[in-house]
Amino acid sequence: MEPYAPMLIRFFALLSLFAAIIVPARADDISASGRGVVRIVTIAVVGDEVVGFGHGSGFAVSPNRIVTNAHVVELASRYPDNVVIGVVPSEGDKSFQGKLIKIDKDRDLALIEFSGVRLPALTLYTGSPTDGEALFALGYPGNVDIATARSAADFIKPQSPVRSQGGFAGMRTLQGTSVLLHTANIARGNSGGPLLDRCGRVLGVNSAITRADEGDATFAFAISGKELAAFLSEARQPIAQVGVPCTSVEEQMAQERTAEEKARAEAEALSRSNAAKTAAEREDAIAQARARSDAARENYMAGAALLLVLGALAVGGGGLLLSRDRQREAIWVAAGGGILMLGAIALFFSRPGFDESKVIPVPKTPTGTAPVQITQGRMICTLAPERSRVTVTATDTVDLDVGEDGCINGRTQYAEAGTHWQRILVPDQEQTVSVLDYDPGTATYTHTRYLLSSEQMAKARSLRKGVPLKTCSSDQAKRAELATQQQSIRTALPAVYNEKLVYRCTEAEGPPPAVTGAK
Repeated sequence: MEPYAPMLIRFFALLSLFAAIIVPARADDISASGRGVVRIVTIAVVGDEVVGFGHGSGFAVSPNRIVTNAHVVELASRYPDNVVIGVVPSEGDKSFQGKLIKIDKDRDLALIEFSGVRLPALTLYTGSPTDGEALFALGYPGNVDIATARSAADFIKPQSPVRSQGGFAGMRTLQGTSVLLHTANIARGNSGGPLLDRCGRVLGVNSAITRADEGDATFAFAISGKELAAFLSEARQPIAQVGVPCTSVEEQMAQERTAEEKARAEAEALSRSNAAKTAAEREDAIAQARARSDAARENYMAGAALLLVLGALAVGGGGLLLSRDRQREAIWVAAGGGILMLGAIALFFSRPGFDESKVIPVPKTPTGTAPVQITQGRMICTLAPERSRVTVTATDTVDLDVGEDGCINGRTQYAEAGTHWQRILVPDQEQTVSVLDYDPGTATYTHTRYLLSSEQMAKARSLRKGVPLKTCSSDQAKRAELATQQQSIRTALPAVYNEKLVYRCTEAEGPPPAVTGAK
């Protein structure tokens, strides 16, 4: 075969002329994964003549590397100087030339590298699907293209992949390779596209279908995630991996509502218990106060009676002395008796009364001491699985250093959001917006992720421009300005998130670690 450079120049010039046809993606995990799915186009040329054309599907395992089937790019491996590999993203207005990095014909897998744009990489689910579990295939089936394409140029226009749904039908071995058998509809052109679970994680790579002779049902084969992981490991190509089972957003929200209702019920029960305990403590305090009051009254009355008796005896003694012509002594003794009797009367009328409204119970000393909630300083935060929805992110622990005024890790300023500290991250090189939230009241750190389309990311980045505060600051006015801007970004986000990681934070021990996990 002859060199293909003149044809290549015209081919990629043609690619740049066509604008994208972008079908608005639904706000779900499958659509989010679809932004990392591409069409793979191969064109064989001899001189200036196209002698062969083929296409399949693929998906990103890193921003600039694509996995597909080996049979999709087999000609490129056999005739590298005469076969062009084109990578057509699902979004944008350009296509790109790919380069074959590794091919494994036994596993029917290939790795392609390209440059010019960064794609959102998909995540591999390391668990196993259950019988009958709903699965999704994404790709570019040829029968759809034939029905809708008006010209060969339509094959190189970026557009969203076709979605089909089926069920898991079991594990099989196909020519020595572990495969998943499923019922999602695929056709020629789907080869190399991903087979996903409900959360948009890769379970396998679609590669073949069974024949449907004489009315037989059609089944599809996908190379298993285990085979894919082994292939990428041999190619020294990392891929994000998650082993947490899928929970739908609806299920997660229902769990959150249940948890909130449970917490509310527990709070109400605790309030009733505390009220009952307080009432019992008050009754006990009243009873004790009444007993003390009664004892005091009896003591006053006994004292008054004693003074009265003594006074009467003294008066009587004074009369006796007077009868013996001891007038001076009689007057003094009788006067003393009168004073004693007046004292008895005063003591009797000054006896204490009892008013239960003035009784203030003294709280009992608790038997145990409640743990002190750490709201600042160095903390280690670990995932709370029952409160989290994990789809595409590893669940490593997060090291936080919470300073005064919302300064996190000594470098990033969070803004006030009610009683919480919050920061919204809109990166330049990723199609993800992250809402980071720290609640000092409960020492809870939450990372909520939204996987967005190119159009949505462009809007978020435009709102992010001119962020008034990036580094830590004690200026409350600047933090308020940051909070206002972040609220505008938050308003533009979808109503439903893709991923929500909730962490419980506890006081860290030892020297400060390298800053990881939180911006």
